[in-house]
Parts: sequence; structure tokens; C-alpha cells
Amino acid sequence: MNYQSLLLTANCVVDTMKEQNLSTKRAAITLLFLSPITAELLSGSAPPVEFFNPFGLMVLVALYGCGAIILRELKIRWHKGYGALLVLGAAYGIIEEGLMVKSFFDPNWMDLGILGVYGRWFGVNWVWSVELTIYHSVVSIVIPIVLVELMYPEIKSRSWVKTKTLKILTIIFISDVIFGYMFLTTYFPPISLYLATLMIVLVLFYVAYRFPESLEFNGQKIPPSPRKLWLIGLLWFIVYWLIIFNMLPYIGIPPAITIILGILAFILPYRYFRRFNWKSDIHKLALVSGVLSFLIFLAPLQEMDKTRPDNPVGMTLVGIAYTIFLLYMKRRIKSAK
Repeated sequence: MNYQSLLLTANCVVDTMKEQNLSTKRAAITLLFLSPITAELLSGSAPPVEFFNPFGLMVLVALYGCGAIILRELKIRWHKGYGALLVLGAAYGIIEEGLMVKSFFDPNWMDLGILGVYGRWFGVNWVWSVELTIYHSVVSIVIPIVLVELMYPEIKSRSWVKTKTLKILTIIFISDVIFGYMFLTTYFPPISLYLATLMIVLVLFYVAYRFPESLEFNGQKIPPSPRKLWLIGLLWFIVYWLIIFNMLPYIGIPPAITIILGILAFILPYRYFRRFNWKSDIHKLALVSGVLSFLIFLAPLQEMDKTRPDNPVGMTLVGIAYTIFLLYMKRRIKSAK
């Protein structure tokens, strides 16, 4: 190889590294905002009027966005997969709902409804706790990370932030949790419950760190078709969220049964999906899109709901915008083949 060829090769390597470094920054910034957009805006928990309030947006980005980036970095640096990430997502859900806003314990939390009395034992809203832990694990953490990794497939196995940046994000995240604990509500649970919750979070982090490769999503079977995966994802959310946690409490089913069914709705799909080979990006997108489709379908209905105490104006546009985003992702993946 002559000098000019060597120099050309070196320049190509440098350009590639610069491009990848730029991609990692873009991916991290995208995840920073996509997590709160998916978990809070698309779900209607924080409709546009609330979500785009500068202070509220700052709190949500510091919580969801920083949390998602931190957990993805742990997944990469610990050499783990999406199985471990589900465990980390559950830990995140407990941090947000148990340690920060304390909805796991507050019987008068604004979103509880009947779950403030249904399944409340020993100062804990158990049915609500299971529902929200699963929701945050899947919707707040895993799905946004999957989507951004699909958007940037060339760097999906790399860290997106440096160690110094990761430390800063962790400080911001912890500060946001402390702020929420101190000022978002006036309810404070008994210290024993709070310490027990913190211990559970630490145990989940340890479980994720030691999560065995044999339990990851690394099966050999061919996944169902994208259409079937979309339908499975949609049906899963309907069963988990609508039927188990938003219908059963109103028809006299014992709370313990509801809790067991909710846990099974998390474990059984995990056992089913980890049998498949997930190398196809279009299959991943189909499954994720199915889960989110229920929230997209629900968006205009939320805007038409005149009984809501908040202002859901703009939810239809949110649903349309997210649909366009998923269709863009589908086209992008297919064009990359």
C-alpha cells in the first residue's frame, strides 16, 4: 500500500469516527426526548398543554430522558440485552412512582381512582404499583431505547455518552427525584416503606447486572410475520392495561387475582418472545408499533373526553405525529436493506 492509499484510508477512518461520534450525540439527544414523549405525551398523562410547559418539560426530560440514557448505558457497559433492560426498567418505574412521586403509597394520588382502595394493603397501592412498574419498564424505557437503536443501527452496540456525561446525567436524574419527593406532593410515606422500596430498587439493579445470557432474547426460532407481531403487541396492551388493570377492578375480582394476572401478563410474553431470533429490525418495529398503537388509537378519544380535569387539547395531533414517526421508521428500515 503506497503513502497516498494509506493517507486516504486514514482519512476515511477519521471521517467515519467523526460521523459515528456525531451519531452517538444525536442518538442520545433523541432518546432524551423520545422517552418522555412516549411515556407521558402519547399516553395522555401529560397532554400538550402540560407537556410543553417549560418547567414541566424540564422535569420530565430530567426524569425519563436521563433515566433512559443511564439504563441503556448500563445495558451496554454490562454487556446485557433487553431482558436485563426490562429489569432495569422495572427499577426505574419503582424509582419514579415509589421514591419520587410516591404514588405507590399515597391513597389520594390524582390518577389512582378506584385503585386507591382496591388492592391497598399495609399502606401500599399494590395493584397500581404492579401496573405502573410494568408500564414504565416496557413503555417508558425499553420501547424508546429500541426505537432509537433502530434509528441508529450502526451504533446500537456502542455507548452513546462518555463516562463524565453519564455521571452528570445521573446527578441530574437523582436531583430530579429528590425534587419530586420534596415538592411535587405533600404526602410522605412511612420511612420503613420508603427504605424497603429503595432496597427493592437496589436488588433489581443487582439482578440486571447478573442477568444470565441464557434468559436474554436470543432464541433461534423465526419470529411471526410483522403483521402478526403488530397484532400481538396491540392485543398485549389491551389485555394488560385495559382488561386487567382498568376493567377487573370494577367487576369485583379479588385484588390478589388482578395482581397475579398482571404479573403473568408481563412474564408470559417475555418467555414467549425470548424464543425468537430478533435480528430483523422490521420485526422489532412491528412489535413495538403494536404496543404503541393502542395509545395512538386512544389519543383522539382522550381529546374528546369532556370529563377530564386537565386540558387534553392537541392529543389527536400527538397521535397523528407519532403514527407518522413510526411509518417513517418503517420506511427507513426497509430502505436500508
